[in-house]
Amino acid sequence: MTDDRTLRVALAGGGAFGAKHAAALRRIEGVEVAAVVSSSLESSRKFAADQGIDRAAGSLDEVLAMDDVDAVVLATPTQLHASQTLACLEAGKHVQVEIPLADNLGDAEACLEAQRRTGLVGMVGHTRRFNPSHQWVKQRIEAGEFGIQQMDVQTYFFRRTNTNALGKPRSWTDHLLWHHAAHTVDLFAYQTGSPIVQANAIQGPIHPELGIAMDMSIQLRAENGAICTLSLSFNNDGPLGTFFRYIGDTGTYIARYDDLVTGKDEAIDVSGVDVSMDGIELQDREFVAAIREGREPNSSIAQVLNCYRTLDSLEQQLKAFDAR
Repeated sequence: MTDDRTLRVALAGGGAFGAKHAAALRRIEGVEVAAVVSSSLESSRKFAADQGIDRAAGSLDEVLAMDDVDAVVLATPTQLHASQTLACLEAGKHVQVEIPLADNLGDAEACLEAQRRTGLVGMVGHTRRFNPSHQWVKQRIEAGEFGIQQMDVQTYFFRRTNTNALGKPRSWTDHLLWHHAAHTVDLFAYQTGSPIVQANAIQGPIHPELGIAMDMSIQLRAENGAICTLSLSFNNDGPLGTFFRYIGDTGTYIARYDDLVTGKDEAIDVSGVDVSMDGIELQDREFVAAIREGREPNSSIAQVLNCYRTLDSLEQQLKAFDAR
C-alpha cells in the first residue's frame, strides 16, 4: 500500500554531498528535510541556515531520538558509514547511506543482517545505477539492442591532500578501492546482469602521509564473458571524475555523469529517460518511493553486497602482494 503522508527525512553530513542531497530532497513532493547534523553543532547550524532547514542537531544520536524523523540520509565520512547505518536501523529509521556502505566486508555484512532483521528500507548510494546516461544504456541492454563486450573506466582526481569535491579540507582519508572503485564494480555487474567471476588488482606506492595508494588498476570479468578495465588515480592533473566507455556489439557509448555521447563524441539526448537529469535526485526519489510503497529499493544493501565481496577479494590480493 502506498503511503502518501509527508515523509520526514534527516540529513547527516554537511559537506559537498550533503548539499546535493538537500537540494534533491527539496525537489521531491511530500518530503521534508526535518533535521540536519554535521561534524559539530556549529557546522550543523551553518549548514541548516544555508539550506533553509529548520532544525540543527549536535549529534546523530540526537536525530535518531526524534520521533518525527522517519528516515535518514547519511552523507558522512566513509569510516562512519557502517556504524551509522546500523545505528539508524536499530533506532527504527529507514536509511540511505552514501557509497561505500562500509570499508570492510564484515561491517557490510552486519548492515545486511540488521536490515533483514528490522525489515526497514536500507539503501546504498550507488548513484551510477540512477544517472540517466547509464539508465539509457541499461534500457538498450534490456531491450536486446546492445550487449557489453568491455567497459573501460577512468576514475581520476588531483587530490594529494585531504580535500573534498569543493576543495575544502577533510577530516578523513578517501580511498580508491573501497570508495571510488565501488561505483564501477557494482555498475559493471548491474549493467551486464552477470556476476563477477574474476577480479585482479595492482596498486602504486603508498603515500607517506595519507597512508593510501594514489594509483590503482583493476580488471574484472563477468560470468557472461564481458570484461572491465578500471584505472584510478589521485595524481591526475586534469578533469576530475569518472568516465565510462561502454564498448558493445552494436555501438560504443561514453558516459560522463548524467551526459552520454557515442564513441564518435556525438551527443545522445537522455533528457526523457527519467523525471530528472540529476542522478542524486533520482537516487533519493527511489529511496522515498521504496519507503512509501513498502518495497526493496534499487541499490538495496542486499543488491550491492556482492560488490563489497569483490572489493574484499581485491584487498586481500593487494595485501598478499605487499606482504611478499
